[in-house]
Amino acid sequence: MQNNDLLKRSLHAVWHPCTQMKVHETMPLIPIQRGEGVWLYDFDGKCYLDAVSSWWVNLFGHNNPRIKAAIKLQLDKLEHVMLAGFTHEPVVQLSERLSALTGLGHCFYASDGASAAEISLKMSFHYWRNLGHDKKIQFISLQNGYHGETLGALSVTDVALFKDTYAPLLRPSVQMPSPDWRLVEAGESAEAYALCCAAVLESYLAQHHGATAAFIIEPLVQGAAGMAMYDAIYLKRAREICDRYQVHLIADEIAVGFGRTGTLFACEQAAIKADFMCLSKGITGGYLPLSVVLTTDQVYQAFYDDSVARGFLHSHSYTGNALACSAALATLDIFEQDDVLHGNQVKAAYMNAEMQALTDLPIKYLRNTGMIWAFDVQTGDTNFSRQFYQAALQKGLLLRPIGNTVYFMPPYVIAEAEMDWLIEQTRELLISCVH
Repeated sequence: MQNNDLLKRSLHAVWHPCTQMKVHETMPLIPIQRGEGVWLYDFDGKCYLDAVSSWWVNLFGHNNPRIKAAIKLQLDKLEHVMLAGFTHEPVVQLSERLSALTGLGHCFYASDGASAAEISLKMSFHYWRNLGHDKKIQFISLQNGYHGETLGALSVTDVALFKDTYAPLLRPSVQMPSPDWRLVEAGESAEAYALCCAAVLESYLAQHHGATAAFIIEPLVQGAAGMAMYDAIYLKRAREICDRYQVHLIADEIAVGFGRTGTLFACEQAAIKADFMCLSKGITGGYLPLSVVLTTDQVYQAFYDDSVARGFLHSHSYTGNALACSAALATLDIFEQDDVLHGNQVKAAYMNAEMQALTDLPIKYLRNTGMIWAFDVQTGDTNFSRQFYQAALQKGLLLRPIGNTVYFMPPYVIAEAEMDWLIEQTRELLISCVH
């Protein structure tokens, strides 16, 4: 009864994201009452394994006692103060720790990933302007890349479903070939294909670097492209090419940061440092909205001036919120105290072995990077994604395919028995949905 009541009220009052609301005439919302670990529970007690970490944000499980305790402790001290003209301990401590972890300098805060992407683009453009390079106003990104849905971030996104409607509002940008290894020719390695894509990048910047401010990229895994994975050599070459032609490299680690690709940050696997790093999603363990852009001291110094107009005047009301920062600090504590990255390696190895149970089904490109798994289902059904999602919910699984790509991105606290159950249920779903 409570389920139905909340469902009706939500449809009456809430405009849900990334949704054609009319579909809920036939596809009911799932009212969630509580969460525990990798599980979500509705009002009738039915549970759902959160295999996508609630849009890739939850790292250490729902109702995590350590993150919860940190927020409660901070709540008794200070909930928020504006960061213009003021500061506070959690934001300073978080900035110091992120700087030490990334090798980058000052942190600029916002509340969501799209805003972080927006900030990095504006900051790059403004840097070049402050240095007198007024023609460097263009941005490049990867084909099939996704960086958010505010107008600036959408301008460098290459997903037609999100972008085409708003095309008249967007600045033009140029897309470089994606090093997605699913696109390799027969007999070609992922590394060789990545190097070919990097050669196209170099050819473009050789001609257009004078007008190009920055190259924004999702390191190692392009999420909205269907978990497109590529060789780290591309990042290494992109860094070298951007250095050669004086173009900023923006690492959008919003989805892939904080251990998701196996290292704390994806860029570490190419041993590079970006000019800007965008972080969000897992930064608070999935508890509170927070995003941050880290950049170099060189960029920071270009804005340091007596002229107000040369400063970076971008702002958000909840910039550096104390409660969100306390959740982020607790998240970093868990990484340090529990040796999370090593534990994830063990879990990934186990999951990879168990995933072999799917290989006799009509799937291709079974792939893994860190704590991300994906495969493409061989089906001509244009409605596959929605049908699979609904069928998964019936089995107690939260899976949200991207087109015909099914992916797992579970919280890091998932246990072996839960992995077994996830794969067993997915196998049954594939048999029933595809055969």
